[in-house]
Amino acid sequence: MTVYHTPLPGFKGYRLPLLCSALSLLLACSPVQPPETKTEPAAEVVAAPTTEDQSFTNPLFANGADPWLEYWQGNYYLTTTTWTSQLVMRKSPTLAGLATATPVNIWSETNPKSCCNFWAFEFHRLQSPDGPRWYMMYTSGKQENLDGQHLSVLESAGDDPMGPYQYKGSPMPDSWNIDGNYLEHNGKLYLLWSEWVGDEQLNWISAMSNPWTLTGERMVLSRPSLPWEQSGRKVNEGPEVLKHNGRTFVIYSASFCDTPDYKLGLLELTGNDPMNASSWTKAEQPVFERGNGVFGPGHNGFFTSPDGTENWLVYHGNNKATDGCSATRSVRAQPFSYKADGTPDFGTPVPEGQTVAAPSGENGPLTVVPEGVKWQLVNRSTQLCLAPSKQGLTAQTCAAQGQWILDSTTKGRYRLADDRGLFIGAQHELSPWVNQATQQWLLKAGTDGYYQLLNAADQQPLTASDCKAEDATLCQDWLLLPTGDTVLSSRQSGKVLSTEGCTASSGALVMQQSWDKQQCQQWQWKAGQAGYVQLQNSQNPELCVQTKDDALGAGADLLLGNCAAKSSQWALQLLPNGAVSLLSLHTKHVVDLPGCSLFDAVALKQAPLQADTICQQFQLRTPN
Repeated sequence: MTVYHTPLPGFKGYRLPLLCSALSLLLACSPVQPPETKTEPAAEVVAAPTTEDQSFTNPLFANGADPWLEYWQGNYYLTTTTWTSQLVMRKSPTLAGLATATPVNIWSETNPKSCCNFWAFEFHRLQSPDGPRWYMMYTSGKQENLDGQHLSVLESAGDDPMGPYQYKGSPMPDSWNIDGNYLEHNGKLYLLWSEWVGDEQLNWISAMSNPWTLTGERMVLSRPSLPWEQSGRKVNEGPEVLKHNGRTFVIYSASFCDTPDYKLGLLELTGNDPMNASSWTKAEQPVFERGNGVFGPGHNGFFTSPDGTENWLVYHGNNKATDGCSATRSVRAQPFSYKADGTPDFGTPVPEGQTVAAPSGENGPLTVVPEGVKWQLVNRSTQLCLAPSKQGLTAQTCAAQGQWILDSTTKGRYRLADDRGLFIGAQHELSPWVNQATQQWLLKAGTDGYYQLLNAADQQPLTASDCKAEDATLCQDWLLLPTGDTVLSSRQSGKVLSTEGCTASSGALVMQQSWDKQQCQQWQWKAGQAGYVQLQNSQNPELCVQTKDDALGAGADLLLGNCAAKSSQWALQLLPNGAVSLLSLHTKHVVDLPGCSLFDAVALKQAPLQADTICQQFQLRTPN
């Protein structure tokens, strides 16, 4: 049975699920995950595939408080409150697909200063000295109660919202503060957040010197001064920035979230200085509130449609007036427009079950380059690499650089994009994304470590051109080989594979660590025996990952050793959920995170394969 705290006086009124206690960190407690979707091959050929996911219904999925959603390079990315010490991200090329998208723990923490009880993630693409980066801001505090909640900030390694992420700091580590957001105005960066003063929860603003450091004074941005902001408690929180036609609005949540009257209010920057209270004007009436059987709609975000022509609102709500700040809150989305006076018109909440058309442009054609590692597709028969050309697909001698991004979608499928933003279709043509099954592929494990790629529309395999093998299936077998420096991130902890002491000497153990931009946390892949690969640390490519002493038993350590060792050959298994696993050719065991631990410096071991076990699954990422 799940036990809940009642809302504590003076704090944001979350009911905290006690599914994990402080002790549970030792047991690597993780959020409840929905069943993963598996797709079986179609029974017959689909002659005329149609565009998929052309609509959706609210809610997108349950237990989705405090949603934040961005569309970037062909995918929607979504986070919601977890109440654990793990940051969960979902990704899908369609909004409807988020309902079944695989949840990935892209970051976790065990340090009391930056864990636990995670709320309200927001990720913003801001300019850094190294180029654009995603800055993930979240609220955390004590595991056992709501004391000490405060903001922390992570920075992505590159331009991928899925990370990996590095902890950067806390803007205000010694006070209670939540619901952080950024405002960029006239070349300056500001932090917006919420905290309590007496019996009022207020929105605040302060200038920043970087995305995790405040500078200068703090100013009250808004306080719950109007009657409709005081239902249950006097609350202003969740300030979210909305810009349109040169105007800057802040949409915030008002009243106590444990009531059905939680709603949205509006501020506008009508002056020039965000740090001057007289520069802000508050609307006298709420701009979005309960209706159509939806209660407590709030803690929102904004995103634009893939073609940039529509504005969308994402928020959480309940379907019962008696539900409040608990896991009953579900993710919802709907388009909005602007009134004649230029202010946003959010309308009323869309009723549950009512069909909503997919965001404009979602079904393409879109020329986008999804974020991800580049791969080579090496044909088993010809030993040539599949490559894009102006005429479509061609074969060429394999170079060091990969040609394809294998982007997992939903329903167990992948799409293959080149660096021009074109995707492989059923007829081996290359074209912009049009959201059809003909541009998506199912991976079928062949003999040894090879794969066949079956088109999701007609089940026909991707076949090498000019292949003369007597056994035609050899022309359909592909070695899938990542190229360049890569990062292996645990789907359970979000921590990355590294080496003991960050050394690359023979015998160094392979373990997980928080991402810290170190070369010892980067890995390269080399083709090994037929269909298998070897994994080399980027600090010393002369050594390969193997099991200690080539041991066959479960529990053997993984370490850097001789690339000629029996246990240095691995099957890189791409899973329907977008993750990978590593199966040893010699031992028939897979790489395993012992105890599903969230802690740093935990050594990886080999263990028997357990189907759908998150602790044996990893995400491939790029380090920059």
